[in-house]
Amino acid sequence: MQGITVSKPQDPTRSTSDSGAEAEHPRVVVAEDEALIRLDLVELLEEHGYEIVGQASDGEEAVRLANELEPDLIVMDVKMPKMDGITAADKIAEDRICAVVMLTAFSQRDLIKRAKEAGAMAYVVKPFDASDVIPAIEIAMARFAEIRGVEDEVMDLEERLESRKIVDQAKGILQTSLDLTEPEAFRWIQKTAMDLRKSMREVAQGVIDHAENEK
Repeated sequence: MQGITVSKPQDPTRSTSDSGAEAEHPRVVVAEDEALIRLDLVELLEEHGYEIVGQASDGEEAVRLANELEPDLIVMDVKMPKMDGITAADKIAEDRICAVVMLTAFSQRDLIKRAKEAGAMAYVVKPFDASDVIPAIEIAMARFAEIRGVEDEVMDLEERLESRKIVDQAKGILQTSLDLTEPEAFRWIQKTAMDLRKSMREVAQGVIDHAENEK
């Protein structure tokens, strides 16, 4: 397939002007182990029309609430007890539950690359205010909506299973050729599909064809 270039992914910092927050009151889970920061964030979001459906003080609880409540978004601190936010974000992103926005202290900005690789779609540096948080949420929800749109192109179960096999094969090729982790390889396919306006299956097949031609 033409149009697929297999190269190391760059830092996905491009912004979008579209908002994925189509719901009148997007449902949000807030995960932050510092109670005062969590309460401030809850108040800020409620003032801007977001519905807080759950609060978590550690990563394990954040993952549990995400699975149980299926919110539109989870805003989560990078550093939390029991399970850190990056690991929690990876689990939530793997199941495509909702968009993820990460909170990080300025001194932890080296963790942002890891957070993005784990599936976070935007981040906010503490201390924050509404002008930081709301745009980050809109970007994250828009990106998540794009990803879900790509995956929802295939409605037939058998076709989805076949697509999953092709995507898994392409992930293996990317892991070997570009020295990526499995989550990084999956998100490479996602981003390329969005950039080229193709399905994930088409992109994955392009990776496979490219690898065959290189032999």
